[in-house]
Amino acid sequence: STVIGVVLAAGRSSRFGEKNKLLTEWMDTPLVSRVVDNLSQSVVDKVVVVVGYDAERVQAAVSGFEVTIVNNQKYAAGQATSVRRGVEAARTHEADAIVFALGDMPAVDTESIDLLVSAYYAGVGYALATAFEGNRGNPVLFARRHFDALANITGDTGGRGILRNDDRAALVETDDRGVLIDVDSLKDMEKL
Repeated sequence: STVIGVVLAAGRSSRFGEKNKLLTEWMDTPLVSRVVDNLSQSVVDKVVVVVGYDAERVQAAVSGFEVTIVNNQKYAAGQATSVRRGVEAARTHEADAIVFALGDMPAVDTESIDLLVSAYYAGVGYALATAFEGNRGNPVLFARRHFDALANITGDTGGRGILRNDDRAALVETDDRGVLIDVDSLKDMEKL
């Protein structure tokens, strides 16, 4: 069984202002590099990074890691277009499940990703989300049976509808506040 990790790093991050949020440094490392590092150290079998906006610079920021880069030319149409590229990559690598990580969530512990994958292997469910104190966070995992549905979503919703509608969906409690912390604004950077 193969699980691939897909980092969604194609967005424009317009709420962040002029700078590209994913390249903003936290603890001397661009946010997106930190996310890729955390995922690379986890039990996922392969890491794919979906780039789009500012693709060359984002790609350069993760060039030190063993990753497959996938370019999403349609990134402006919303996150769903990047999810679709992630699903295509998963199919190419004949993966059984995908862990989607967000490029602006650098505080997620590697252990939280491992917990998510372990829960999948233990048969907990086919759509799983990390959680902190019962609150759903990211990353999320989807098994192959959801690949078609994921490839067909539109806009910026991501896989939320699938998580809500699959009766085998579950939250995986992590004790990791990082699964709730995404960086949308300069204020969020201060929170980190």
